[in-house]
Amino acid sequence: MYINGEWVEALSGKRFDVTNPATGEVIGDVPDGGADDARAAIAAADEAFGAWASTTAFERADLLYQAWQLMKERTGELAALMTKEQGKPLRASTNEVGYGADFLRFFAEEATRVTGEWLPSKTANQRFLVLHQPVGVVAAITPWNYPMSMLTRKMGPALAAGCPIVFKAAEATPMCAQAIIQLFHDAGFPPGVVNLVTALDPKPIGEVFTTDPRVRKLTFTGSTAVGKMLAGQAASNMKRVSVELGGHAPFIVFPDADPVRAAKGAAALKYLNSGQACISPNRLYVHTSGADAFIETMIERVSRVKAGPGTEDGVTVGPLVNEAAVDKVERQVIDALDKGAQAPVGGTRLIEAPFDKGHFFAPTLLTGVADGMTIYREETFGPVAPVIVYDDVDEVIAMANDTEYGLAAYVYSDNMSTALKAFEQLRFGIIGINDVNPTAAQAPFGGMKDSGLGREGSREGIREYLETKLGGFAL
Repeated sequence: MYINGEWVEALSGKRFDVTNPATGEVIGDVPDGGADDARAAIAAADEAFGAWASTTAFERADLLYQAWQLMKERTGELAALMTKEQGKPLRASTNEVGYGADFLRFFAEEATRVTGEWLPSKTANQRFLVLHQPVGVVAAITPWNYPMSMLTRKMGPALAAGCPIVFKAAEATPMCAQAIIQLFHDAGFPPGVVNLVTALDPKPIGEVFTTDPRVRKLTFTGSTAVGKMLAGQAASNMKRVSVELGGHAPFIVFPDADPVRAAKGAAALKYLNSGQACISPNRLYVHTSGADAFIETMIERVSRVKAGPGTEDGVTVGPLVNEAAVDKVERQVIDALDKGAQAPVGGTRLIEAPFDKGHFFAPTLLTGVADGMTIYREETFGPVAPVIVYDDVDEVIAMANDTEYGLAAYVYSDNMSTALKAFEQLRFGIIGINDVNPTAAQAPFGGMKDSGLGREGSREGIREYLETKLGGFAL
């Protein structure tokens, strides 16, 4: 673990193994930290806060630029590690490293744009001054599906704002977190400003993060159930909270859209990271008029998707994170098939060699999906595309909104009026209009309803780490 500028073992001396989800082989081991380790990291961050908050925005920006340059220089080794530990194909890992680096560059620039303002008073001898200052020690919990970019998406704004940060890395991908933290060590960040705790059991760490009074802000990316629990605990201790949780994204193809183009977009997006993305489309609504062309194109595209270890050439779908994830996908598919759906492509586990030692599910297309099937209501987090054919254009927005989630949605339409109305009416934080990649470091990322609180990325992202202070001056 990395605490107060040094790599250290857990106080207990325990370690746990890290495995490759494609092969099952042990690729390393890391310290198995606990509550006392988390407190030690928080103490280091708290000690560093005063000096770090007092540095100039330009000093913080220079360090973030240095970390960005190192991340770009080490793209190859970082991507190789990610593919080995998380499983995604090497090309996808390379893209993630670049995406993660973007946050460091953007927030290096944004650090120098945090400004205050003078406000007018109705009396001649009074002045108001507004300052934006760092909130304090930040505790961050990150997921395994994007094990590097989810760190930098939190580190960039927190460090730019002047907040020290303590990470609890995902237990499935702690080595990716170590590699990112090493960048910041090599970039010259002061001791205590960046800290990392690794643990096989995240619960004791989370309890410390939400209850320790020295932590003033909690940021979490992960499941809705865990996010709600942590947010509740943090709120009861009056901590600032931002959480990015699950999704159940609708993908709407309107009758005026080109169904072939829409199908190509859906196929490209759905199987990204083996479907293990919170913005992955989970309900593909296709109008009757274009359903045949859409489904035919999807069958052709999905049939060409190659599953396998991410190190192999041509592989675009890697393993799922563990057997529990495979079990969940299989249960959803079986439930849908039992209730009348069809699987023209895939629909089964992949258990023969070379898949027998990993966690694989075949790239799958389901047709005839309807409400009442588990997959219609529950996030899949796997390589399964469920197609729902609809007749009434006036009802499809209501169908798409009929979920407790509100993270991402997608719309295909060649009519500006249709697209704009859908954009305004869909209750989701991110809408892709004929666009399957509506994300970037400079764009706000976050959801509504059970998909989270707050935004990451963009100039809104740094505001999550700042307090507003008002000074009233009598002259």
